[in-house]
Amino acid sequence: MKHKITLIPGDGIGPEVTDAAKMCIEATGVKIEWEEVIAGLSAKEKFGELLPENVIESIKRNKVALKGPIVTPIGEGFRSVNVAIRHALDLYACVRPAKTYPGVKSFYKDIDLVIVRENSEDLYSGIEFEEGQSATKKLISQIEKASKKKIRPGSGISIKPISKFATERIVRFAFEYALEFKRKKITCVTKANIMKFTDGLFLKTAREVAKKYVGKIIFEEMLVDNMSMQLVQKPNNYDILLLPNLYGDILSDLCAGLIGGLGIAPGANIGDNMGVFEAVHGSAQKYKGLNKVNPTAMVLSGVLMLRYIKEDKSAERLEDAVKKVIAEGKSVTYDFKADPNDPNAVGTKEMTNAIISKL
Repeated sequence: MKHKITLIPGDGIGPEVTDAAKMCIEATGVKIEWEEVIAGLSAKEKFGELLPENVIESIKRNKVALKGPIVTPIGEGFRSVNVAIRHALDLYACVRPAKTYPGVKSFYKDIDLVIVRENSEDLYSGIEFEEGQSATKKLISQIEKASKKKIRPGSGISIKPISKFATERIVRFAFEYALEFKRKKITCVTKANIMKFTDGLFLKTAREVAKKYVGKIIFEEMLVDNMSMQLVQKPNNYDILLLPNLYGDILSDLCAGLIGGLGIAPGANIGDNMGVFEAVHGSAQKYKGLNKVNPTAMVLSGVLMLRYIKEDKSAERLEDAVKKVIAEGKSVTYDFKADPNDPNAVGTKEMTNAIISKL
């Protein structure tokens, strides 16, 4: 079966690591017809807009996309092109595995966590009111009247919506993911003791959904500050972390730090009938075109994509190939070396070829 998949190369190092992932995926033997479209700086230069409509149309048509990191220039309309894509396609579930691989520099061993982050609401909804504006002053007055609490003059305001609808679907997603991939426990992470009507609603709804999975998946609760400490002290005690948007963003980077960094952190943004797969790291403009950066996060995002399109055997083969190359420690980029200036470090292309040779 041939799969038609949207390919978005991205900016900075994006084209290099995306090409690496593409080559590795193709080397597994999975038949793919790539439909390449551009977004970000390259699209701005060519079409005059950061997110051309044909990008969204392509993903809607093909249902699956592999996307490189994209730059959002400051003051260019979008707060984030990445967030705009997620909202346009209602990719409400952000999935970020954090897994240690032998050969990666890390203080920890045998970590195998999955962060499931609600992607559509919370403070990332982008509902903000700037300090000093008339609309902001009016809103502050209304809030003071309704809450009977004083807000300091000159405040900026951000709105944090969390709905029962969006919470129910992300919690169901987490439990169904746990069942599909034979995970044992879900830890719901909030600050419900303080934000009782937003985080409190998230937790209350999670408890309700969890009742349907009693006896199948363990469900527990944790406050986000305590969770941060627990992850540093005892990360092996946890399995799937279920979080609202902002906490999920922050703790997924913390978990990436536990396993050795963003260079090995893959990601997926998934909706009801489509998914976009991308590395967690950014575009690293200063390394553009230098054949220097680590392609692993993007290749592992390709592994997630292969699992999503039900090419499980190929996904396992590709992940095993990545493991072997990292464990050998020979054909790896500078960030895998004890000394980043090690002359034996290889480039992006060379590490990619080493992975392919192990398939």
